[in-house]
Amino acid sequence: MHASGPKITYVMMIKTGFPRCLVLVGAAAVLTACGSLGAATEPYTGSRHGAPMPPASLASRLDDPPSPSQPPPGQEPDPRPPASPGPGSEGQGYEGEAQGGAFPDAPPGSGDASASTPPPAAGPSGTASASPRSGSLGGASDAYRRWGLDRPLERPPAPPAVKPALGRSGPQQWGLPPIVRRVPTDQRVVFVTIDDGIEKDPRFVEQARELGLPFTGFLTDNVIGDHYDYFDELRRLGNPMENHTLTHPSLAGMAYDEQVREICGQRDILWNHFGQQPRLFRPPFGEYDETTLRAAGFCGARAVVLWRAEMETHGLAYRSGDHLLPGDIILAHFRGPEQLEGQSMTDWITELVRAIQAQGFTIGRLEDYV
Repeated sequence: MHASGPKITYVMMIKTGFPRCLVLVGAAAVLTACGSLGAATEPYTGSRHGAPMPPASLASRLDDPPSPSQPPPGQEPDPRPPASPGPGSEGQGYEGEAQGGAFPDAPPGSGDASASTPPPAAGPSGTASASPRSGSLGGASDAYRRWGLDRPLERPPAPPAVKPALGRSGPQQWGLPPIVRRVPTDQRVVFVTIDDGIEKDPRFVEQARELGLPFTGFLTDNVIGDHYDYFDELRRLGNPMENHTLTHPSLAGMAYDEQVREICGQRDILWNHFGQQPRLFRPPFGEYDETTLRAAGFCGARAVVLWRAEMETHGLAYRSGDHLLPGDIILAHFRGPEQLEGQSMTDWITELVRAIQAQGFTIGRLEDYV
């Protein structure tokens, strides 16, 4: 729309006696309409990794101060990885735990990142609620007996109003997602994470629903195939499904572009199936390097999640010590009789819950804290 036509019209209106206030109102309306012609809805574009990317409004925004290793918003980092002190691994380095269990101070602005995370869908048992809860979890009061437990799973304490700050191992990691294997809390709560997706036992869906079991899944595409509907059932109970790469490679030492392809590719697939962008990332085998952190941050990860305890065939194994600590993250897997020496996944999860209860803990929702 050209401005000359309206300008002449409004001059003639003033000369012919129209009140100036009416002329100004009309001019404002026309200018507003002209401005709206250039407005466009947010595009839904495809990524170079094969699947559609979420709208730009859900693009990750790390809350840390800028650093040389992080590019300006909207600009892809240099594919050449920066100098690094050496590859990290699941059992090496800080990983969210310092001497004596204390957590170093995080850089300014590394606190709660939940504002842009969509809330999970509430399931039939209401386990997605993050409101204060008391008593036991689950629907039927005696459901725990069906699954071989001596008592129901206690509800976790109310999550903190502000998520705890997660420290970095040094200033060079500011601007990169933090690494955590233990959440900084003194509450008697631990967090269960279940990886991969090899086993798809329908009875586990019943068990998770009836016990009100909160957990976080970390999914790998090449073992799930066409069965994302199974994990969507679990997600709808309030259990988030996060990123564990496309093909489960050891990422440490891989080129930046290859790591981006693995992480962003699985992010896009999870977006397509669940309509939510994953916010947490777990590197396969717990192996990573600084390039992994850069790639994970570029793909939208708020944190890189490792673990301090692992549920093995014969019980819990610990990275250090011989018992659980408040805030511990526990690793388990979607496994069946072939991997568990004849045990079913539900029997295995019952053993895990029993071990957690025996040490005086209950299970919280990781995303309420991280």
